[in-house]
Amino acid sequence: MPTRYGPHLAAMSAHAIGELTARHQARERALAISRQVIRNSANAIRAVHRNDFEEARRLVGEASASLSETVSIRTDNPEIYYAGFLSDARKEFTEANITLAVISGADIPDAETLGIDPPAYLNGMAEVIGELRRYILDALRRDDTTRCEELMELMDEIYGILVTVDFPEAVTGGLRHSTDAMRGVLERTRGDLTISLQQRRLEQRLAELEG
Repeated sequence: MPTRYGPHLAAMSAHAIGELTARHQARERALAISRQVIRNSANAIRAVHRNDFEEARRLVGEASASLSETVSIRTDNPEIYYAGFLSDARKEFTEANITLAVISGADIPDAETLGIDPPAYLNGMAEVIGELRRYILDALRRDDTTRCEELMELMDEIYGILVTVDFPEAVTGGLRHSTDAMRGVLERTRGDLTISLQQRRLEQRLAELEG
C-alpha cells in the first residue's frame, strides 16, 4: 500500500521528468543547429578562398539565422547553450565572419555585432590566423605577394591581442591552447613568406643584371 508520501513523490517525479524532457529536446535542437552552423561556416570559408564573397555572405547569413534560434535556449537552458558543441558553432561562425571581412577588405565585425559571447569570439579569432596562412600560401603559389605582408602583420596583431587575455582556460573556453597552437602557425608562415620574398627579390635582381 502506498504511503502518504506517494502522491507527493509522484508529483515531484512527474515534474522532474517534464524538466528533463524539455532539456533533452533543447539539446537535440541545439545539436542540429550547431551542425548546420558549422557546415555553413566551413563552406563560407571555402567560398572566401575562391574569392566568391557573395556566396560566403549568403552562407554566413544562413548560419546567423540558425544561431538566432538558440536565443531561447540561452534563456531557458544556459547549460546547453554554453555546452561545447554550441560554443564550437559560435567559434566557427566567428572565424567565417572575420575571414570574410579581412579577405574581402571589409571591417572586422565585433562580438556584439555578431551576437557572440567573448570566449567563442576570441577562439574564432585565433582560428583566423590559420585561414590567413592558407590565403598567403595560395597567393605565393600564384606568385602574388600583393597582400601577403599586410596579412602577415594582421596575423601578428591578432596573436598579440590574444596573448594578453590571461584568464583560466575554463573562463576563456581553452583560448590559451588555441593561442599556443597559432604561435607555431604564425612562425611557419613568417618563415615561408620571408623565403619567398627573398627569392623573389633575388630573381628580380638577377633579371636586372642580365638586362
